[in-house]
Amino acid sequence: MSKYVKALLQSELEKKIADENIKDFLVVSIKGLDGVNNNMMRGELKGKGIGFTVVKNSLFRKALRSQKMEPAANLFNGPCAIAYGSDSIVDVAKEIADWVKKNPLIEVKGAFLDGSAMDAREAESLSKMPTRAELLGEIIVLSQSVGRKLVAAIGAPAGVIAGCIEAVAEGEEKQAA
Repeated sequence: MSKYVKALLQSELEKKIADENIKDFLVVSIKGLDGVNNNMMRGELKGKGIGFTVVKNSLFRKALRSQKMEPAANLFNGPCAIAYGSDSIVDVAKEIADWVKKNPLIEVKGAFLDGSAMDAREAESLSKMPTRAELLGEIIVLSQSVGRKLVAAIGAPAGVIAGCIEAVAEGEEKQAA
């Protein structure tokens, strides 16, 4: 491949990183994966808003350096692809982990998250974390439970007072009768 073609490919990768706002990604090896499974995986990932791109390591390393993502450059050894997108990197990690269970030829090599590189073990642990939607749900439940307790605490004395007034009213009705 000529230097001119490499420079064009590198600029396209840099543009893709910038245009698609790729800040966090998983590095995956799909070496040995057949075409049918590869296409099925890509189709399912795309349907869930997850991008999946096979990259030429040397060109992608240069593109990462130009985008100030140098710590990720060490993750690219051997055949590599990047998985990115969705709501968070945790969603991407969960989907890739599901595919690793379905097809053991797929291997997670690492991840790039918040400006630092993670090894394969750390990247796989991302799939065990709660997703953004799950965390938001937990926050809502916690905030509602506090509100529920507050309403109960405020309403309890009022209920006691109402019970006392009712008892006094019934007592006066009996005396009047």
